[in-house]
Amino acid sequence: MFTDRIDAAQQLSKKLAAYRGCHGLVMAVPRGGVPIGAVVARELQLPLDIVLAKKIGHPMNKEYAIASVTPDGLVYNRQLSDVDPAYLREEGNRIIAELQRRYALYTGGAASAAVEGRIVLLVDDGIATGSTLIAAIRGLRLRKPAKIVLAVPVAPPAAAALFRDLADEYICLLEPAAFGGVGEFYEDFGEVSDEEVKAILHAAT
Repeated sequence: MFTDRIDAAQQLSKKLAAYRGCHGLVMAVPRGGVPIGAVVARELQLPLDIVLAKKIGHPMNKEYAIASVTPDGLVYNRQLSDVDPAYLREEGNRIIAELQRRYALYTGGAASAAVEGRIVLLVDDGIATGSTLIAAIRGLRLRKPAKIVLAVPVAPPAAAALFRDLADEYICLLEPAAFGGVGEFYEDFGEVSDEEVKAILHAAT
């Protein structure tokens, strides 16, 4: 159990201590991952940036992820035969525009940090379905980092097998067998606002 995201981030920083001052950066998933990323970046003396990704839901069940999108326009499709390709294109384009708008909102229009040849510490406040992080990792791969380390405070045990294959290193502090959702493992899991994200990123520059 974590007191809040700051407590979780402090504990996560200890597990990532080997990366202090490395040729790398911390990339956080908004919104809940940004307070985590800010603490980790400060503790490890690394720059902070964000990475955005979003799932595309099945047309008959929006909660069922069939693809994911990054602001670069990359769609990772499960190739389901019952989904119209036109739906994927239209939803993908809509979400890409929204992600690009959000990135500009959070960063004030600043360009994304250079990733090539650097160690990326990818952080979030936990893993639920994992669809966003899958897209984030695949998108980052195309930017040629030296290494991707995925670090989260809490995730279901099944996430380990998936993300140990996708990332170069996977660090998770808590893997409860009875996992109902990320928020149940925080005493304070209040929503992080867009304004908070903007303020955190501005303070980190």
